[in-house]
Amino acid sequence: MTRVTIRAGGGNTRGRRRQAGGTRPPADTPERRIAIRAVRRRDLDQVIEIDAGATGVERRVYWLSVFRRYGDGEGPERHFLVAEIDGRVVGFIIGELRDWEFGEPPCGWVFAIDVAPEFRLGGVATRLLGALRAGFRRSGVRKLRTILARDNTLILSFFRSQGMMTGPFIPLEMDLDV
Repeated sequence: MTRVTIRAGGGNTRGRRRQAGGTRPPADTPERRIAIRAVRRRDLDQVIEIDAGATGVERRVYWLSVFRRYGDGEGPERHFLVAEIDGRVVGFIIGELRDWEFGEPPCGWVFAIDVAPEFRLGGVATRLLGALRAGFRRSGVRKLRTILARDNTLILSFFRSQGMMTGPFIPLEMDLDV
């Protein structure tokens, strides 16, 4: 299995605005009009902008490759979804169904999730994850997994708030340059 990094704005939260009191926006704010749908080619500039804001790097070639692999809408095993509010893409999630890895039954994997900072705490990521979970359930999958950097407390907190917990596997890695 390849090593992946899950980001929700990266692990660095310095300089980011937080909503007063850390509460969710009131029910009448635009964050409550979230539409979740499959990504379209014309969404990529906004996805790239969200990612570049989190990573500090514009990775256009990478995102074109991800779109070619996950954005075709073919088959239930790959999902690239976006959250849209008033015509603007404000978040995305990407995942895929993997069969029998590690001797386990098929399960869904989340390998990317991100929400524009000004739309966080409004339920966008929760709605994205919920739509991904529903897609996997329709495929008969009953387990969702991910891997993330242990120092990325933002995304760790998010996934734990969604009911995810430590799984049965231990990730191992090695440097190939030695």
